[in-house]
Amino acid sequence: MAPKQRTTARAVPASSSASPATPIPTTPTPAPSPAPKPSRGEGPQTLDTMIRNVAAHYTKTTPARTKLLDAFMAFLVAVGALQFVYCVVAGNYPFNAFLSGFSATVGQFVLTASLRIQTAEGNKGDFPAVSQERAFADYVVCSLILHFFCVNFIN
Repeated sequence: MAPKQRTTARAVPASSSASPATPIPTTPTPAPSPAPKPSRGEGPQTLDTMIRNVAAHYTKTTPARTKLLDAFMAFLVAVGALQFVYCVVAGNYPFNAFLSGFSATVGQFVLTASLRIQTAEGNKGDFPAVSQERAFADYVVCSLILHFFCVNFIN
């Protein structure tokens, strides 16, 4: 690949090598313009401020039923994490018991997420034929089937 040629310096012809070099006129570079101001008069937000805004919006706009499902899902994540840590620290002698308990928490989390999606106010148009009662009945039946398999897997 050929080297790049600089376009700012002028080449001096060979015949004028004896004559003194003429200075190349330079134009001053303009000063950088100041940064644009934010549109609503607010400065940059910190991470703490953004988390508080999201939490305030969540508590203000989310129905109590959805908050309850979210709390149960957080509980399932904590239980699954505790089971995994216990398996790493104390060993996994009855490995099928660990698999059964961990798969029960993961499966219940997935079923609860499905129930949350079907019953959320913003998703009414996506599930027009599913009422909240039917979604909960499906959740209960699927939870019973999941726990039946998990209990039978333990032996």
